[in-house]
Amino acid sequence: MKRHYLGFCRGLAAVLVACGLTAAGAQAGEMASYEVVDGTSIPKSLTGVPGDPKRGREVAINRKLGNCLACHTMPIPEQTFHGEIGPSLSEVGSAYSEGELRLRIVDSKALNPETIMPAFYRTDGLHRVLENFEGKTILDAQQVEDVIAYLMTLKGE
Repeated sequence: MKRHYLGFCRGLAAVLVACGLTAAGAQAGEMASYEVVDGTSIPKSLTGVPGDPKRGREVAINRKLGNCLACHTMPIPEQTFHGEIGPSLSEVGSAYSEGELRLRIVDSKALNPETIMPAFYRTDGLHRVLENFEGKTILDAQQVEDVIAYLMTLKGE
């Protein structure tokens, strides 16, 4: 029981840090339009420009941007303190299509209203947003595409 409680506390701390540090916010501006298909996918790119997996990896592990490591384990051995709240992302590129990943990153609550995963490309319907971050997304459209390109490379061993 003690181990479970400590794991929960570490996970909760990671979520709190994630929420605080990911608030860097993309600059306010015109957001790319997108269409959710069948409630499960955003099949079309937000930018029309392919994502760069190398840049996506950097965004994903950056503690002030994607901060995926706060909640997920990833094949990033040089980084410590991977989260255990969300599922491992080690084989996520085999489990989901680009469109399915895009929806999860853009607005994870569209799939699961109870998730604690933030909506990385959404500005409306949010609660308790600091004034400095109102109207801003966590990631910009190209960063979303870069993260997707990186996640698609994670196919497992």
